[in-house]
Amino acid sequence: MKIVIAIDSFKGCLSSAEANRAATEGILSVCPDAEIVQVPVSDGGEGFLEAFHAALGGELQEIVVKDPLMRPVTASYLLRGDEAVIEISQASGLTLLAPEERNPMVATSYGTGQLVVDAVRRGAKHLIVGLGGSATSDAGMGMLKALVDAWAKQGTFDDIRQLRDIRFTIASDVKNPLCGVNGAAHVFAPQKGATPAMVPHLDERARKFAELSARHFGYDCSAKEGAGAAGGLGYAFLQYLHAACRPGIELLLDIIHFSETVRDADLVITGEGSADCQTLMGKLPMGILRHSAGIPVWLIAGRISDRDQLLQAGFSRVACINPPAFPLEEAMRPDVARQHIINTFKLLIF
Repeated sequence: MKIVIAIDSFKGCLSSAEANRAATEGILSVCPDAEIVQVPVSDGGEGFLEAFHAALGGELQEIVVKDPLMRPVTASYLLRGDEAVIEISQASGLTLLAPEERNPMVATSYGTGQLVVDAVRRGAKHLIVGLGGSATSDAGMGMLKALVDAWAKQGTFDDIRQLRDIRFTIASDVKNPLCGVNGAAHVFAPQKGATPAMVPHLDERARKFAELSARHFGYDCSAKEGAGAAGGLGYAFLQYLHAACRPGIELLLDIIHFSETVRDADLVITGEGSADCQTLMGKLPMGILRHSAGIPVWLIAGRISDRDQLLQAGFSRVACINPPAFPLEEAMRPDVARQHIINTFKLLIF
């Protein structure tokens, strides 16, 4: 029996690779002869870099950049020939800040720009950027400032020549525009520490920046899908760097030839921290389901809602790893989550 395991990270708890290993241990305890293929996956957030490194190889580059509060932090990106993979949470991630430090009015994406600069200086011609897990809502102004500081002798973006032949692809499942009630500030900033009073200020700041940029360039990308990703960092890549935008999981699965990996599989197992009707709106498990070509796909999660809708969407089995009414604080402990995944597969009938 060949089983392909491709579980998303359980945010703040387990990485994709850790969840995959726990599932493997559980399966092998009841099916010791099973052939297991583990595929680390990510939709652009946590684990994006790890997933690409596991699939493609290449060399991880470590550099010191600025975190969202402009403090030094060591961040990594992947370099493989003339292609680089950047996970913006390495430099501009919410997990880099303590809860009391989170404030998108001051958090900056400057460090992400430093990663871009370093990758280009090392010969990268195509940069794949995973937009997820950011602490920022600065519409990418911090990232652009880092590019200007590195390359613009006259202090303006138009002076930069080093990026003219560089191709960017941003990976994000966020379809929100930059501004408005469905924009970056209103939808995502409260998750990053914004108070209700901050939200309209953040939205207005982004709107003014987009208006100025549109007048300067003669076109406006602020309403494009993905512009609101990572606090508007998606907008900066679209407007200033002419990036292509693709759903993160689709990009990864195409690059790693996932459809070929599962072609002769008997079962595919995927999962995420919380599965509900939003899962059906293009989140990672749906990408796995679409690329599994009729092979049974099981879905596990730390929390399950809308089970019937998930089953109707095509998942063969939907299982919650946690017992009913299990305390969230306990469920979020990595050792507990790992054991619960193992136990889940010990109880399932293959």
